[in-house]
Amino acid sequence: METTNGALNRKLRMGLVGGGSGAFIGRVHATAAVLDNRAEIVAGALSSNPERAKASAPSYAIPDDRAYGSYQEMIDTEASLPEDQRIDFVSIATPNHTHFEVAKAAIEKGFNVVCDKPMTFDLAQAEELVKLVEGSDVVFALTHNYTGNPLVRQAREMILAGELGEIQAIRSSYIQGWLRTRIEESGQKQSAWRTDPSKSGAAGAFGDIGTHAYNLARYMTGLIPEQVSCHLKVFEEGRQLDDYGHAVIRFENGGLGTVTASQISHGRENDLFIEIDGTKGAIQWRQEEPNAMIFRQNGKPHQIYTRDPNAPHASEMHKAACRIPAGHPEGYLEAFANVYRFAFDAMAKRASGEDFEKRETIYPNVYDGVDGMNFIQQCVASSSEGGAWLPLKHEAARR
Repeated sequence: METTNGALNRKLRMGLVGGGSGAFIGRVHATAAVLDNRAEIVAGALSSNPERAKASAPSYAIPDDRAYGSYQEMIDTEASLPEDQRIDFVSIATPNHTHFEVAKAAIEKGFNVVCDKPMTFDLAQAEELVKLVEGSDVVFALTHNYTGNPLVRQAREMILAGELGEIQAIRSSYIQGWLRTRIEESGQKQSAWRTDPSKSGAAGAFGDIGTHAYNLARYMTGLIPEQVSCHLKVFEEGRQLDDYGHAVIRFENGGLGTVTASQISHGRENDLFIEIDGTKGAIQWRQEEPNAMIFRQNGKPHQIYTRDPNAPHASEMHKAACRIPAGHPEGYLEAFANVYRFAFDAMAKRASGEDFEKRETIYPNVYDGVDGMNFIQQCVASSSEGGAWLPLKHEAARR
């Protein structure tokens, strides 16, 4: 591949798996990937149904000859093309139970991967995927997209620099209400697979959104989890997976954390909220109001940090995650695009033969993925044992 000073002088070529008619997250991936004009969608296997897959291709401007009937066909055919024509990366935007098989096939053919969360169906698959990534030279990114918000990265840098002192308590929650009734019985596509244990995995709300709350706490603080006690509940009678849950986490430094996830709270939309208490100060951030972060210290007026790449308080990663001046809101799609943006930097380094970081990346990676799957497994196990305290640290997780 031609490169200029370590950066590609062309757009990266994207192959999308999932995202066909009626899908939500596939369109988000497609939008985020091209937002900075560094990539283009050239191929896709957009549905598990070959006819629907090909029928959906025109909405992404995918040419007929690269509209594939299955992910296997896309990966095998693209791998046979000349290097200057084939895709550079595969984006996985499918239900959880298919993530591993798609990622494995892509990695084995040498394609970079951007995978939706949770990374796999279960922990065993996640552990195998870590080994596959480590045994390859591919870039692997996981779209825990909230980590891409400028003020989340601002908080991360402040915390890791010691500005909040020792972190002692974290309260992280993700509250929704869309599954208050059993809409999955009506055939609603997004709810149907999320409430089906054969497609979603061992957890419902905790796998879908509780993992976001957990990942955000880990990402912002860097604290290492030690033990977890969890209670999961199905409040809508007949539903097979949890629609509400609460976990308490003990961290290695002696701190305590809570993770709460609900999909049955009336009137709540996508309220991901986190508060972090340190010995020198506290931070509060809410993803529904992502352009403001509150910093508190006893005896001082509360400070509001705004998303502003030109402000004196803006950290380097805060600035790097912004695209427009202050006062013009940036949110969900821009944060999602930041996962792609920084993964693209690694892909460009790989293409130019340079070394790139795999573990300590600013974007979520395969190690965050195994951490999330371990969280799901241990929370489900703890809940089944009446909230028993179980180990939470995984040897392959990010440190």
